[in-house]
Amino acid sequence: MPLRRWEGPVEVVRTENQRTKALKELENEPLLGFDTETRPVFKKGRKPNPPSLLQLATADRVFLFQISLLPMSNGLLDLLAEDSIIKTGVAVRDDICGLQKLSDFTPGGFIDLSDISAQSGMQTHGLRNMAANLLGFRISKSAQCSNWAKDNLAKAQVTYAATDAWVSRELYLAMKELELL
Repeated sequence: MPLRRWEGPVEVVRTENQRTKALKELENEPLLGFDTETRPVFKKGRKPNPPSLLQLATADRVFLFQISLLPMSNGLLDLLAEDSIIKTGVAVRDDICGLQKLSDFTPGGFIDLSDISAQSGMQTHGLRNMAANLLGFRISKSAQCSNWAKDNLAKAQVTYAATDAWVSRELYLAMKELELL
């Protein structure tokens, strides 16, 4: 299968002005691909780190919020709580729990694709396998264990993070077309 990645525009959000502009674009979107990235812990017995990056994908743009640099406030929590905007991803419960450790909010409009795949009797429930099975392509996981708390993300990290959010949105659309939703 071919290897694919997000090739459209990516906005890395690290300032108040960038966040305000991004939220203005996102507030009218009916469907967003959703994911978070967390700096991994390599020492046994250490608590997991909080999420450093929050990814939201529209049909034509991906926003990467560097929440390790810019707190989740001024509308971002409202977006995550908004029931009318579908936010779709894989294992979203874990992502939401991590985000709630940073800021208290009541999640709204989240759909976990791994739950849908399990209910549908699919053998695999991970993003990578679902992309292969439903979308017909592979995605790279090479940047998964990198330092997401860095001030300046590497190009490979930006591409990886944007691809995960984009694929989550595409999987939702594919499942909807297959009438699994």
